[in-house]
Amino acid sequence: MEFRQLKYFEAVARTLNFSRAAEELHIAQPPLSRQIQNLEDELGVILIDRSSRPLKLTEAGIFFYNQSTQLLAKIKEVKKTTQRIGTGQNRWMGIGFVASILYSPIPSMVQEFRKSHANIDVSLDELTSVEQVKALISGKIDIGFGRLAVENDAIENILLDEEKLALVISPTSSFYGAQGLCLKDIIQETLILYPSNPRPSFADHVLRQFQVRSLSPADTYETNGVQTAIGLVAAGMGVTLVPESMRLLKRPDIEFISILDSGVTTPLIMSVRKNDVSDHISAFCQRMQERFI
Repeated sequence: MEFRQLKYFEAVARTLNFSRAAEELHIAQPPLSRQIQNLEDELGVILIDRSSRPLKLTEAGIFFYNQSTQLLAKIKEVKKTTQRIGTGQNRWMGIGFVASILYSPIPSMVQEFRKSHANIDVSLDELTSVEQVKALISGKIDIGFGRLAVENDAIENILLDEEKLALVISPTSSFYGAQGLCLKDIIQETLILYPSNPRPSFADHVLRQFQVRSLSPADTYETNGVQTAIGLVAAGMGVTLVPESMRLLKRPDIEFISILDSGVTTPLIMSVRKNDVSDHISAFCQRMQERFI
């Protein structure tokens, strides 16, 4: 599949007229028709019903049109940003994060940084702690925020905070209304863990909180992320442990309960490439450390 095919299809799908699309694209109609036919052959589906007057998109064509317009818009945005960076007008900084940090002060600090550094384009990617390491090494991101210090010779992990964990239960739970619980109180509950992969992950960190206290949950269930875990709790399928800051998530179908055991915490880790001397990245990291440390 070629970029020009996406561009050609978008024009035909938008105008529903081969002649008008050809004029707009400054090409002859026969090669335009051939490119659309080649695209359909490659996909193995019909995108445009040519027997209809005016032309009509098939169900597959409607889906492909919606997706292709998004792709073309993204490519246009990437092109413009790359040009700005290449000409020195803008700089770029990629940030990876796990979902639970959205309830910490970090998002507002990122926004403050963007406002005070208008010449820096900031992109955000939701990635697990393990995925962040790979993204840092490849240059996909410059800074990662996670809940796990993944050891790698090329990465520096900076501990910003140790945050208490809280238990999430449903209103139908027998624990509803409790002021606080210990981990031993919940070992007979189904413990919902996240993410299920890649490992190691926050799920392993939670399990270690039980192991170091010689406890073992009777039943566990793994899912892909914190929001799914909370949704399963709300449905009465078990309990889960989350950072205390997630109490900011106001939902009527769940309740947060404090964990009374000491030391049941989760680290907030900022990860960067070792020896990265980029001034804008250093400035951002310094601001984060001043806020937390």
